[in-house]
Amino acid sequence: MNTDETLNEILVHLFQDLMDIEGRCLITEEFSDMTNNDMHIVEAIGLGEAKRSSEVAKLMSVTTGTLTRAVDGLVEHGYVVRTRSDKDKRVVYLTLTERGKAAYEHHKRFHEEMIANAKANLSEEELAILIRSLNQLNEYFRNAYA
Repeated sequence: MNTDETLNEILVHLFQDLMDIEGRCLITEEFSDMTNNDMHIVEAIGLGEAKRSSEVAKLMSVTTGTLTRAVDGLVEHGYVVRTRSDKDKRVVYLTLTERGKAAYEHHKRFHEEMIANAKANLSEEELAILIRSLNQLNEYFRNAYA
């Protein structure tokens, strides 16, 4: 196998495995009523102040209509609260409930463990090369396909 084939195989398998493993690790018995996408919506809403639904939709790269349907389930299962603006009833704010905050923290721990493991056996120089390489790859995909 040549270098191009090797890189292609690694990238394809890495993407597939990461999505599969993340889904299996995040959707535990406690969060069995969520999807992987729901978990990412919870992450986008975050722990800070309430966010406009349009802002969350933009972060998720979806339409507000698509986000609304997904948030319906999160509200129904007690992860998210919707609040309308007092000044403009068209504006909807999203915040996490205590259950939503627990899901957020669960997701955060998964990513912290993943990053700690990725860094574990790398020197500072290797880590800098990995970050630069992944950044270049990310920029390519965003510029070429966004």
